Amino acid sequence: MISEVSGPSPWQELLGAASPEVAVIATRAREVVRGAVPDALEEVDVSARMLGFTFAPGTYKGLFAGLVLHATHVNLMFSDGVALAGLDAGGLLEGTGKLARHIKLRTPAGAEVPRLAELVAAAAELRRLEPGPR
Repeated sequence: MISEVSGPSPWQELLGAASPEVAVIATRAREVVRGAVPDALEEVDVSARMLGFTFAPGTYKGLFAGLVLHATHVNLMFSDGVALAGLDAGGLLEGTGKLARHIKLRTPAGAEVPRLAELVAAAAELRRLEPGPR
């Protein structure tokens, strides 16, 4: 017989440490990512305040996106965001790093931007085609 483990899941723990407003934004953003890439695996890094979406659990090598919870917003991070620049006609991507880019989500409605799901799906497809760090 399998016994149930009591206590919050890592995702619930992450949300519990956030403000109610940020928890709502993160939950909506998670729904968008899950809808765009239903076969992605989720991994929580509580110390980094991040929910990662990956195809290679246990390592950052398969990570294509992540939700990073901040005090007043959520960053939807793309590990290979520079490769998405050509698809970002709306100018949603921010950042100046070598590879990663992010989109700041300040309201639940921010996760409703139609291009968001398209960028998530494109990021996942890139990771499927070229797994591992760039």
